[in-house]
Amino acid sequence: QVQLVESGGGLVQAGGSLRLSCAASGITFSANTISWYRQAPEKQRELVASISRSGSTNYADSVKGRFTISRDNAKNTMYLQMNSLKPEDTAVYYCYAIRYGLWGQGTQVNVSS
Repeated sequence: QVQLVESGGGLVQAGGSLRLSCAASGITFSANTISWYRQAPEKQRELVASISRSGSTNYADSVKGRFTISRDNAKNTMYLQMNSLKPEDTAVYYCYAIRYGLWGQGTQVNVSS
């Protein structure tokens, strides 16, 4: 079964940190481009960061310098380290496997001011 499962969300104060995880089954992360997206209430889903097969990364301007995407090939898991969090980072965060058009169920991140 092809599946993505996110975890690690929660409530944090502004300036704090969280690390999100996305575990895959049926997909080999190292062979795919995998992304993190987020969707805030009443807003469109937006790309946060991506990591390619080669390991190259790209970030939305709004998170550059604060968020870091990475993956552990042995664990077939992707991470999003989020530092210096802001209230505007509050959203449901999803991982996405482009080749399969597959979304995870999402994990909620709430940043209080």
